[in-house]
Amino acid sequence: MICIYITTFEKIKSRFELFRLNINTINYMLKEKVILIGSSGHSKVIIDIFEKEGKYEILGIVDFNRKVGETVLGYSILGADNQLPEIIKSHPGTKVFVAIGHNWLRQKVVNNILSLLPSIEFATAIHPSAQIGKAVSIGHGVAIMAGAIINSDAIIGNFTIINTKASIDHECKLNDFSSLAPNATLGGNVSIGAYTSISISATIIQGITIGANTVIGACALVTKNFGDNIVAYGIPAKIKRERRPEDK
Repeated sequence: MICIYITTFEKIKSRFELFRLNINTINYMLKEKVILIGSSGHSKVIIDIFEKEGKYEILGIVDFNRKVGETVLGYSILGADNQLPEIIKSHPGTKVFVAIGHNWLRQKVVNNILSLLPSIEFATAIHPSAQIGKAVSIGHGVAIMAGAIINSDAIIGNFTIINTKASIDHECKLNDFSSLAPNATLGGNVSIGAYTSISISATIIQGITIGANTVIGACALVTKNFGDNIVAYGIPAKIKRERRPEDK
């Protein structure tokens, strides 16, 4: 009798293991495919997000500064940007993610990709530990990193970066290609212009508008509106100089 019970248990266990393997195989097959553009440190963070999110299978990386066959965190360099149409042709339905931290350069790369592949789709990377509030609108090509908080009714534009532990309060708006560095904090109803960078640990109080292509420096406290194409920092933040779109 004991032998019968053991045999039955082993059969059930074997079937369960087979079922689990089949489910894992199905989940893997259902994953969307993505190719990363860029192989810098920012790209490494995006790799980690995609792996933890579990929604995408990373096919590899495209970067004109690296040789084909080199690897980044276990993923191969597939070629340069101008080879992307050929690469995508070999993997139909694959999305891309532009993993470039500099806002203006990210925009140039996106536009170049669209000139080569007008119908290409861009993936969005959201770390599982990020907290997304009710009625938040998130564009495509967005990176939302570990510990980020985005509260209700916020609008997150296309190709924006919400870095580690950045906090965005209710009804804020981040325009396309803008970015928040780690631990940056926005009060409610703040508007951030296109290509604008909010640096590490900067704080912007509620109701403030920041123009396009502006940089708010690290640890700044912003208590008034700022326009386009300037660099401001300090407590309280003050304009220090003008800047061009392509400036780092």
